[in-house]
Amino acid sequence: MNLIHNRSEFADRQIIRLQETPDAVPDGQTPHTVSIAAYDELVDYVKPGDRVTITGIYRSIPVRVNPRQRTIRALFKTYVDVVHIKHGDDRRMGYHQDTRTDSASHPVSLGVGGEADDSEHNRNPLLTVEGAVLDDPNRTRQQALEEELVRISQRPDIYDFLSRSVAPSIWEMEDVKKGILLQMFGGTNKSVAKGGGGGGPRYRGDINVLLVGDPGTSKSQILQYVHKISPRGVYTSGKGSSAVGLTAYITRDPDSKQLVLESGALVLSDGGTCCIDEFDKMSDATRSVLHEVMEQQTVSIAKAGIITTLNARTSILAAANPVASRYNVNWPITRNIDLPPTLISRFDLLYLVLDKIDETLDRKLAEHLVSMYLEDRPQTVGRDILEPEKLTAYVTYARTKIHPQISQEAADELVACYVDLRNMGEDARTQTRRITATPRQLESLIRLSEAHARMRFSGEVRLEDVQEANRLMREALRMSATDPNTGLIDLDLINTGAGQQERRLRGDLKREIMNLLEAMSTSGGRGGIRWTEAAKQLQTQSSVRVDAAEFTEAVKALESEGLVKVVGERDKRVIRKIITE
Repeated sequence: MNLIHNRSEFADRQIIRLQETPDAVPDGQTPHTVSIAAYDELVDYVKPGDRVTITGIYRSIPVRVNPRQRTIRALFKTYVDVVHIKHGDDRRMGYHQDTRTDSASHPVSLGVGGEADDSEHNRNPLLTVEGAVLDDPNRTRQQALEEELVRISQRPDIYDFLSRSVAPSIWEMEDVKKGILLQMFGGTNKSVAKGGGGGGPRYRGDINVLLVGDPGTSKSQILQYVHKISPRGVYTSGKGSSAVGLTAYITRDPDSKQLVLESGALVLSDGGTCCIDEFDKMSDATRSVLHEVMEQQTVSIAKAGIITTLNARTSILAAANPVASRYNVNWPITRNIDLPPTLISRFDLLYLVLDKIDETLDRKLAEHLVSMYLEDRPQTVGRDILEPEKLTAYVTYARTKIHPQISQEAADELVACYVDLRNMGEDARTQTRRITATPRQLESLIRLSEAHARMRFSGEVRLEDVQEANRLMREALRMSATDPNTGLIDLDLINTGAGQQERRLRGDLKREIMNLLEAMSTSGGRGGIRWTEAAKQLQTQSSVRVDAAEFTEAVKALESEGLVKVVGERDKRVIRKIITE
């Protein structure tokens, strides 16, 4: 039998691997995977990471033992012929429309023949953002829900109302919940149409949040809550993640036997939220991947002859524990958590969740926890909160329909807030100025302001949005970027790992070490000075306690500059001055 190509008709066909969602997998079992075959209009309708409901015909085909023989295996190969695909989950938020190039003409569900059966979603809504409802006796359930959402958005206390609804079983932590609430709404993704670089740069609208704190402060519970309602959300742990698992990996297609690229966790969460627990326990190779993702929102791949750039437009919500299990308030944040300063500075909001001893607060927290176990009805049940399904619908509507623009009044306030943040570093006693804000903080202010306006269903960023964003930013900086030695905000603690006061002390320490070696050489000591003896003498001379780690860093800096040389090991180490002729 010969195939005559010019008389044949060809159809598009795509093999899709469908896996069970983690929340639907029974306890103690691994998620099952099934191959599905999509034809014609259904090809490329779904993207990796989408949550879909598939309707189709379950088929089985025999598999030959050898292609040249008619003998077949006793085990048949099974797959599903797709008839209909439905996007999304009612209990989860919708993905960002900016991550779909054809979002305007992209129906929620599609069947064979290209017929969309979601007329409710495709027709123009009968109510506008301002809440004007047209009289229609045949209102659908979708339109009634949209009307209710707009009515909720007009509440004067909508900000506090929605923040109470985020993880209501977790007691207090109001500012943390407000920051995570704005992360769920997100800013507006923008790309400059005119400018250099072939179309201009693209500015991300996703907000990244890092939670650092003591054990038992419900950080993982917040991450689980956000993961359950976020679109295309991926929950991963720092210790169980690798760089390949986060980005992409190469595998061989069983049908074509060719090398193909499989998406990792960050690419699968494109348009959603990626929750990373135990962030501090990641390996250095895994962390290096996040630098590109958190700023450029892309993943560059060059493996097995495949060179490409994948989109990873995701918000990252991470939780980390301090190095010594408990947060030491006398240490800067970069010393408390084992993370590079370049990665910490990429987070828009950094919250410290500390376990402080207070009898009144401890009693209220204990009563809250006991009430949850006693009747399975926490004290928040009687409070005014929004159900998770309604909250999901509210955030989805805002992200889909609301795209706020910055007004002139808000723009002037953003400039004023940024200048005020920069002026916080002035000190009348010294000539030097501390860095208290960078352009990254200004971009974070813009994103938070847009998210606050989107939460109010407002098409314009107003003065109140900028003021609340500025308050959240100042509160996060006050908690995370305060120098424990001076009690002042110094952003160099996050950007470089050392504040201005610490750098000055390190410079004084290096100068005193050189003075010690100079005194030894003038007194006839050619052998240098022992490590322990130098540390002891500096400790007696200084009015401030000299830490062993700071002393080691100072000696290493002098050694890298070529001024001293360390000979010997451990307790027998000797510091010698290098004499240049």
